[in-house]
Amino acid sequence: MRQLSCSFIRSTARLLLRCSLAGRRGEQQIDPVQHLQQQLRTMWTDIPLVRDAGAAVLTGIAAAVVLRFWEEVANRALLDQKLCRKMVHITVGLVYFLMWPLFSSEDVYAPFLAPLIIIVNIIKVTVIGLGVVKDEGMVNSMTRHGDHRELLKGPLYYACAVTLTTIVFWRTSPISIAVICNLCAGDGAADVAGRRLGHVKLPHNPEKSYAGSIAMFLAGFIASVLYMCYFSMFGFVESSWTMVAAFAAVSLAAAAVESLPISTRLDDNLTVPLASAVVGVLVFYSVGITSLCCMGSGGGTSGSATILQVVFAGSR
Repeated sequence: MRQLSCSFIRSTARLLLRCSLAGRRGEQQIDPVQHLQQQLRTMWTDIPLVRDAGAAVLTGIAAAVVLRFWEEVANRALLDQKLCRKMVHITVGLVYFLMWPLFSSEDVYAPFLAPLIIIVNIIKVTVIGLGVVKDEGMVNSMTRHGDHRELLKGPLYYACAVTLTTIVFWRTSPISIAVICNLCAGDGAADVAGRRLGHVKLPHNPEKSYAGSIAMFLAGFIASVLYMCYFSMFGFVESSWTMVAAFAAVSLAAAAVESLPISTRLDDNLTVPLASAVVGVLVFYSVGITSLCCMGSGGGTSGSATILQVVFAGSR
């Protein structure tokens, strides 16, 4: 960053000198504002770290706007608190996921910069959940019964799952699509459908319904396919019928695990991403997808692996 700043300062100084000399010689003067704009555009496109820092800011703004919207809806009692909580569950993660193509392919720090807003939210949720800070808007929009201590369970697990998925798998792995889509769209739809249409309960778990499980499978699967098509436009993942079938298998497994009593005892925000990741590794590897983890692929080193190597090398 120091070299970047020095280079930018030197370029600006040269520009001002050229403007001054051009004025003295009677030549056509160079517009310094246009030149600075061009410099900034070049920095955004040619310097991965600058681009990723900007992308992280834009991602944070997008997620914060969505979260703030649902907090206002909850505070004004425009929707039922439980429905509002699930809308936060569905939309925040999917909007965050939508911003991933903004990040560069060259910067090894991208998987760590992308979830910065989620990490900030983890800290915020923890502080509010412990009662250190009060935020009625967040409590009302993200808890079942309006108890701030509930933030330390489902919402915290949700944020941690999304963060770990970003760092470990990143956007070139179909597992990240499966995990986030089943967690956000699938689990969110299961709760909404289960409360409104879930009159017929599952025989092995009376707290879950057929409607909820079917809605989870369909929502998680459809969202996965849509994001597969979206990411394939940028060349991150392949788009094929084999991938569609693989996503269907993972979503079916996630819906099955979500219906089990253990998911009720633990938390869906723990069991759903874990099941999606484990089954995803098995399914996608079986269909020939080998780049499943950004910790390293194809015998090379990338993303998180490079960061870890630097950390461990410095500790020797």
